[in-house]
Amino acid sequence: MKIGVVCYPTYGGSGVIATELGKGLAKRGHDIHFITYRQPVRLTAFQENVYYHEVRNDDYPLFQYPPYDTALTSKMVDVVKNAGLDLLHVHYAIPHATVGYLAKKILLAEGRYIPVITTLHGTDITLVGNNPAFKPVVTFAINKSDGVTAVSESLRKDTLSNFDVKGEIEVIPNFIDMDRFQRSNKEHFKKAIAPNGEKILVHTSNFRKVKRVDDVVRIFQEIYKEVKCKLLLIGDGPERSNVERLCREIGLCHEIRFLGKQEAVEDLLSISDMFLMPSGSESFGLAALEAMACQVPVISSNIGGLPEVNIHGQTGYLSEVGDVEDMAKHAISLLKDEERHLQFKSNALEQARRFDLAHVLPHYENYYRHILDTCVYDKV
Repeated sequence: MKIGVVCYPTYGGSGVIATELGKGLAKRGHDIHFITYRQPVRLTAFQENVYYHEVRNDDYPLFQYPPYDTALTSKMVDVVKNAGLDLLHVHYAIPHATVGYLAKKILLAEGRYIPVITTLHGTDITLVGNNPAFKPVVTFAINKSDGVTAVSESLRKDTLSNFDVKGEIEVIPNFIDMDRFQRSNKEHFKKAIAPNGEKILVHTSNFRKVKRVDDVVRIFQEIYKEVKCKLLLIGDGPERSNVERLCREIGLCHEIRFLGKQEAVEDLLSISDMFLMPSGSESFGLAALEAMACQVPVISSNIGGLPEVNIHGQTGYLSEVGDVEDMAKHAISLLKDEERHLQFKSNALEQARRFDLAHVLPHYENYYRHILDTCVYDKV
């Protein structure tokens, strides 16, 4: 198949999943055409059957904000026609599902029908898409997609609850490349960070308010009272300065390291003993899954799709959003029990294997074929 992939090229989960999916499909012989405004961060090297089409959005004095939607639509139409695409797979509803519909109608006017599949990733539904300013457009675009997938059962239910969706939503979970995310021997690295055998706790995110990174620091503060430990904060974003200020206020800057954005996050996970994810909203919890693949137990909130990934009492523990005390209690208990901690590490790896990219790719291929075989010629 020849597949156009439209996504955000940034470090966010939707862009990462879209890129890794495309790369995985290319290895299985499909032609993958990425269409976005910048080369995706996970598209770092040449790969056979992978193409990148940059969306140019040149400034013009008339526009206060350059019309990216229009530029993207034109590029999608151009790639479909000149690369002979079989379908478009757009990731994140805003604005990609709407743009996909517009591109489809332009092509239809020229006698060409291109199916559009929309994958919902989370905040495009639970936060941004539910905003009254966007909701009618998002609802329309979802209903006009030839196929719709969601990355968790929780997100599917949220979508059906919050939007008047007429068709079926297929759940195809997020995935992980187990060849990349696996625990490796980095003892020399661990000793450099924790020279006295301290436990290493880790958190990775885009530092948005919904990630509740301040809760990560407060959980660590409670753990630190009972267990010798260090905290690694990976990522960057709007809340970083506030979190740095909190670290200074509680006097633990010497035990907390801000590492910024990291490409080889698996190396850092390989030296970690526990992953903290107290998010206020998670459609799936990809960062937690990456940690589990590296045999790191997870302490998380029980929101959204996290219970589908982190199994309470087996791979880690779940607590109510904002319950710092309960999360810290579970973490301390596990860190103090070496035998149970070892078992949780093993359980985490076993659970992560269920989401191996090799298992998930056939689900997408079968869904693509189903849509190509059954999509209805839409004249509306």
